[in-house]
Amino acid sequence: VQLAESGGGLVQPGGSLSLSCVASGPIFRINAMGWYRQAPGKQRELVAKITSGGSTNYADSVKDRSIISRDNAKKTVWLQMNSLKPEDTAVYYCNVEFVGALSYRTLETWGQGTLVTVSS
Repeated sequence: VQLAESGGGLVQPGGSLSLSCVASGPIFRINAMGWYRQAPGKQRELVAKITSGGSTNYADSVKDRSIISRDNAKKTVWLQMNSLKPEDTAVYYCNVEFVGALSYRTLETWGQGTLVTVSS
């Protein structure tokens, strides 16, 4: 199973960005999909997560300016972030929990990450 992330780049403070992540491979069912980030010198942290039923969970630092959404048929998750701040600068990683089509086991996989830099 592979994850293809897109949408990172350089954004000015106060700007917006949209990240997308598409899962492919032998997937029976996708459970949770989410975005994490890791800033230089810091631990990886949850940004937002969405369950198969559409329930969402956000980090306090982004919850008032972010929206996570998904399309189960397209195996895609998006993260829309607004009012970006320099402290949002980080590598953003997509994370997917799924049931494998070959093993029927619950597994987890990560994307390679996409760099988001918020700077003027």
